[in-house]
Amino acid sequence: MSLSLVKMCCESPLLRCVSQLKMCRRRAHSRKATSYTVLKHIWMNRPSVFSSGCRRLSTKADKDSVDMSKFPVDRIRNFCIIAHIDHGKSTLADRLLEMTGAIAKTEKNKQVLDKLQVERERGITVKAQTASLIYSHQGEQYLLNLIDTPGHVDFSYEVSRSISACQGVLLIVDANQGIQAQTVANFYLAFEAQLAIIPVLNKIDLKNADPERVEAQIEKVFDIPREECIRVSAKLGTNVEKVLQAIVDRIPHPMASIDDPFKALVFDSNFNHYRGVVANIAVFGGQVKKGDKIVSAHLRKTYEVNELGLLRPDEHPTQRLLAGQVGYMVAGMKDVKEAQIGDTLYSQEHPVEALPGFKPAKAMVFAGMYPMDQSEYPGLRSAIDRLTLNDSSVTVQKDSSLALGAGWRLGFLGLLHMEVFNQRLEQEYNASVIVTSPTVPYKAALSSPKLIKEHGKEEITIVNPAQFPDRSVVSEYLEPMVLGTILTPDTYTGKIMSLCSNRRGVQKNMVYIDDQRVMMKYLFPLNEIVVDFYDLLKSLSSGYASFDYENAGYQSAPLIKMDILLNGRPVEELTTIVHRDRAYTTGRAMCERLKDSIPRQMFEIAVQAAIANKVIARETIKAYRKNVLAKCYGGDVTRKMKLLKKQAEGKKKMRRIGNVDVPKDVFINVLKRNEK
Repeated sequence: MSLSLVKMCCESPLLRCVSQLKMCRRRAHSRKATSYTVLKHIWMNRPSVFSSGCRRLSTKADKDSVDMSKFPVDRIRNFCIIAHIDHGKSTLADRLLEMTGAIAKTEKNKQVLDKLQVERERGITVKAQTASLIYSHQGEQYLLNLIDTPGHVDFSYEVSRSISACQGVLLIVDANQGIQAQTVANFYLAFEAQLAIIPVLNKIDLKNADPERVEAQIEKVFDIPREECIRVSAKLGTNVEKVLQAIVDRIPHPMASIDDPFKALVFDSNFNHYRGVVANIAVFGGQVKKGDKIVSAHLRKTYEVNELGLLRPDEHPTQRLLAGQVGYMVAGMKDVKEAQIGDTLYSQEHPVEALPGFKPAKAMVFAGMYPMDQSEYPGLRSAIDRLTLNDSSVTVQKDSSLALGAGWRLGFLGLLHMEVFNQRLEQEYNASVIVTSPTVPYKAALSSPKLIKEHGKEEITIVNPAQFPDRSVVSEYLEPMVLGTILTPDTYTGKIMSLCSNRRGVQKNMVYIDDQRVMMKYLFPLNEIVVDFYDLLKSLSSGYASFDYENAGYQSAPLIKMDILLNGRPVEELTTIVHRDRAYTTGRAMCERLKDSIPRQMFEIAVQAAIANKVIARETIKAYRKNVLAKCYGGDVTRKMKLLKKQAEGKKKMRRIGNVDVPKDVFINVLKRNEK
């Protein structure tokens, strides 16, 4: 066992001198404790075994490495795939990878770029992934850098990041479903960035596919001639070759020169336990090679480049990256805060002006996150730091709670984003957390000179409902608004309009994009749609309607803070901010849900919703009760009364000193509405 392990370790591509001997030690320890002793003996007495193995590997790496100088700027195309959720982005990416030889053709190729466990379980793309393709066209070899992006509205920030590193996009539209809400949103992201747009009609092999109708929709909504659309079946590989040809012919090459000083944009990053931060970069000028000294424009820190390469889609080391190319870089960044998304990297010898990067993500939903036990706090802090490096759209600030202890207040782009983040914490870092009920960021215009001086401004943002200021020191409250786009078959228009009206939506526009489908625009308060609006919309429309929204600023509103009391004690984690007109119905619904969610205990629990000191709704969770009269077969009634009275006094005492256990899933479930 030991000698075979030695041979395996010596020939492993992971073995790089002494640092990799430590990895072999861990491996050996897991197999047999004596294995490390054998490895150490060989290292000390026969180092040629290791060096010969390394020589063989380095020769193989040199042979397989790509000569990046073969791809001048005019033969580079950087593009991303954008679409509504489940329109076939990842499947098309699989076919493109196969046809260019980046991966072997096999039936197991299903969503190759969806690498996260949560992506495979949910069947959605969460993280934008990069892959470099080498494609031969008319006797020339081209380097095509592909970025596969998410389709759900909560991950639109990933799309905007990807667009910043590209010159063109493939806009995928399902030939059966047609244009959906996220299709419209993604089109305008690409249009505003002035990128070349290639419309691709996917799933033409389906029985109900209607490419003619969808081409008419694209022409009407996006003003793109139907002749420019490419009809494909990503599943069967039909016409995918035409897509590759269109990428070369229609998408311009990057506007970059190898003669300029080195300048690169960090558009994504992740953390590796052995190498530190691995940054995905787009080179906007010059070149970078191993051993170069580079500087971060954000922190002004200097690093030495240890490793460079392409993602094909696995890491493929190269000696250098040139202007216009996209790849990964390892430069000895050990702290997760060192690789800022949107940062500019440049050569130490030739400082340059920082690239504009892209707008930081605006958190739309906030929730408290706490460890199950305070002893787990350091481990959870490390896990959150590393995961926020990989997902920079999450904002983090420290928070504390009387009931749950020290924790954080995290900001997300939406509820699905929050659920995926929580799931990734559990799967990738084995962290178990309590997440409080989600809220949205409100604003308050202060009227108290003392508070204005204290905060240094007249308007404050409230992300934690427990810190909601009293009406006496505020001139007005403001709530966040969003402009929502709904696309639906006209059969469901009446039901959807009723739902929007119930959520305080104001209709702004309504147009038919063809003879059967309607596009409606509504102005919504964000708080009304953040929890369960999407689920209800899908339910009312039998799954056919789609929804997307964009930030529309703030608007004045009569807001009040509502506390939830359990046996007279306020539960800070369940405090919410509500519209005055909806206070009673919201409070009553929350009390009913808490009654159903909190398990019965040995004492009675009073669940109350209160505004200031006024209780507006109440439910009671009955106590478990032993039948103390079971042994009484008759006799004087006073004996029974005495037993019942003794039991009642015990329950009363228990209620005074008892703690109510609230299950962690209650915090999200309690806000959902019971609408039909």
